[in-house]
Parts: sequence; C-alpha cells; structure tokens
Amino acid sequence: MSNDEVILTPEGLRNLELELEELKTVKRKELAARIKTAISYGDLKENSEYHSAKEEQGFMETRVMTIERMLKKAKVVTNTSTSTVQVGSTVVLNDIEFAEKIEYKIVGSSEANVNENKISYESPLGASLMNKSVGDTISVNAPMGIISYELLEIRV
Repeated sequence: MSNDEVILTPEGLRNLELELEELKTVKRKELAARIKTAISYGDLKENSEYHSAKEEQGFMETRVMTIERMLKKAKVVTNTSTSTVQVGSTVVLNDIEFAEKIEYKIVGSSEANVNENKISYESPLGASLMNKSVGDTISVNAPMGIISYELLEIRV
C-alpha cells in the first residue's frame, strides 16, 4: 500500500463523508452563532466564551481539512472473500490461553477504533492476521508477552 493512500472500507468512506457534511453545515452554523453571541458580550480580550468558541472553530476547521485530504487520497477496498483475512474482513478469534472468543473488523488505520473492535491491518494483530485462513494460529508479541489466537471464522 502506498504511503499516500488512505485505506478505507466502504463504511469508513461513508462515515467520513457524513462527518464532513455535518461539520461543514451544522457545526459551522452552530459555532458561528456561538461566536456571534459571545461577541455581543463585549470586550473580546477577557471573553472566555468567545475564546472557547474560536478555539473550537480552529479544531473543527483542522478536522475538515484533514477529512478532505483523506478523501482525496482514499482507496476504498471492498472485500468479498471469506477464504483469507483482508481489509474489510470480520474475524472471530479464540484466545488460546484464556479460551475467550473475540471478534474484530480489519480496517485501515484511519478507521481503527478499539472500542468498536475495529483494528488496523497495520497493527501487530491486524498484520499477523492478514492473508490467514480459518484454522490458522496467530501469535502476537504484546506488552504482556506473546498472545496466541486461533482463527475461527472470517466474514465480510
């Protein structure tokens, strides 16, 4: 994968497009109204509401530019194979030591979110899973030592 490319699943692309639309329409209007109200309070030098809104506006505009850059460099990958793990695959793993099942979706780094069980194909576990098949054993070097998993299922 090229360093310039931003690998996205179709879902990740949709989420970025929706976030961008929300930021450009709803959030910009809300912040403009907050700034206008804060200006009406008077002296801008000591107006914490004004400074807070301007700071938030700066963060939002940076996020807009980041998303626009990502979308320009986006490479959307559509996975239709359940024979090997690819970006877009959902995998069910068995932690061999603790006999626990866990499910992850393999995504590009910009979509990774551990709270949603979405891991990057570039992460240690994600990289170890790429091109593996059901029944394969995967060992990952983690901070607490080597963790071994059995790949139980691959879904798209």
